[in-house]
Amino acid sequence: MATLPAPYFPIIYVRGYAMTPAEIADAVSSPYMGFNVGATKLRQAWDAQVRRHVFESPLVRLMKDCGYRDIYENGAEIVGPVPARSVVIYRYYDSADRDLGDGKALSIVAAAEGLRDLIHQLRGQVCGVDAEALAQFKVHLVAHSMGGLVCRCFLQNDAVSTPEERALVAKVFTYATPHNGIEMAGLQVPAVLSFWDMNNFNRKVMANYLDLPFGSERVDSLGGKFDPQRFFCFVGTNSRDYAVALGLSRALAGEMSDGLVHIENAAVQGAPRAFAYRSHSGPYGVVNSEEGYQNLVRFLFGDLRVDGVLEVDALPLPPSVQKAKDAGREVRASYYFEATVAPRGANDYALSERRCDTFSAVLRSFDELLRVGNAGLDAPRSPVLFSVFLDTSKVTVGRTVVFSLELAVSTTGYTIDRKLWLDQHVEGEYLFRDTLTLRATPTADGWNVRCLRTDERWSEAQGTLAEWDGTHYWIALASQKGFKARLRLDVQRIALDPDTQGAVLVGAGSGRS
Repeated sequence: MATLPAPYFPIIYVRGYAMTPAEIADAVSSPYMGFNVGATKLRQAWDAQVRRHVFESPLVRLMKDCGYRDIYENGAEIVGPVPARSVVIYRYYDSADRDLGDGKALSIVAAAEGLRDLIHQLRGQVCGVDAEALAQFKVHLVAHSMGGLVCRCFLQNDAVSTPEERALVAKVFTYATPHNGIEMAGLQVPAVLSFWDMNNFNRKVMANYLDLPFGSERVDSLGGKFDPQRFFCFVGTNSRDYAVALGLSRALAGEMSDGLVHIENAAVQGAPRAFAYRSHSGPYGVVNSEEGYQNLVRFLFGDLRVDGVLEVDALPLPPSVQKAKDAGREVRASYYFEATVAPRGANDYALSERRCDTFSAVLRSFDELLRVGNAGLDAPRSPVLFSVFLDTSKVTVGRTVVFSLELAVSTTGYTIDRKLWLDQHVEGEYLFRDTLTLRATPTADGWNVRCLRTDERWSEAQGTLAEWDGTHYWIALASQKGFKARLRLDVQRIALDPDTQGAVLVGAGSGRS
């Protein structure tokens, strides 16, 4: 039978939007549609010398690190058998080129239908007529920008695919996809703007081709058609380095974006996600980044997932503000939660980075955290700090997985009787700030999880054992100012379902089997 080394299934890359005829011609001229574009990032080393960090491209790294290959040979695409570890470029823009097609770009639905047909074709090339291999066949979808909407149309639209066809997809990874549409200067792309198919990013149009209820306020739901836990969203937070349209796009999109897609619109509801200071595309873009690649391979091939949620117990006020509150004056405040996660040994990237200075920190009001009734909530909106995927096979010393979490909590400022309080407030003051070194060691029945606060201690120490309540791991955090919170960690193994060869999470949020 054909060899299907799960989870190393075939990868189909679906490129993003090409607007003008010149952009379409440029896309069609590339064999790999941008998946082969690398980057060289400059950084300063310990000796003050500027060193280069060369990222070869996702395609080259998949070939070098994971044994993948393309499906080109002798100037043409291979039409016969191909190995399971193949990277296939979905060339849905070829029809828009007058030399290769009729000069008309495919609609999202037509592109999704083509993706469906490509998956079936690839299944035959990998498996042939081997019944067992055909039953085990899976594919990973990796997409940039609008390519993610093509993937979602295939996965969600009942007129395009059946449940059995969707089951052929193991995982989906999207870079900078406008899952909830595109907005410029606070307004979404008009539905009537069909010129160059820009209305593909209007929510009314999107609801139609994503098979969501008419009039949906948000269109970032998979509609129950695909498991969001098998769908990863990589979100860019750098608007400044997006130079498309002579900088007009980044000016209209604003700071809280990657230069085109707003941060809040770049993820699917309920799906894991990561954030990086990268722009929508270009030399500092999301696809040609070490951060994007590290998240990609860990999500597709890793065997461990860790989620961090901060449950806040106390948010102290400065003495003078507390005095005003005690006197019956109205005090209001909201809070920023910054979180940067990096695995041990990572010198040039973080797996996820949410910071105030990149306008990507989690924002919560006091009521959302501690007075939920006032916010109309049934439970606190505890900030999800991170969802990271790790690969225990990469551990070089012992069996322990080690990663760091830079965590900071600050306020947006205080208002007293609806006036901003500035008399004694110092801008940028933190309620809590520390770097946590987190260790997870597998045991016979779960995990040994330890935490060490390392801003004033060496990270080589073992740290304190996290509390286990039968479902989650808990780490108490506090500052001398009176801030109190508990970091909740969900540690889950990723195993393969022996019946479907698909990835499943083992353990109800704890990682214990």
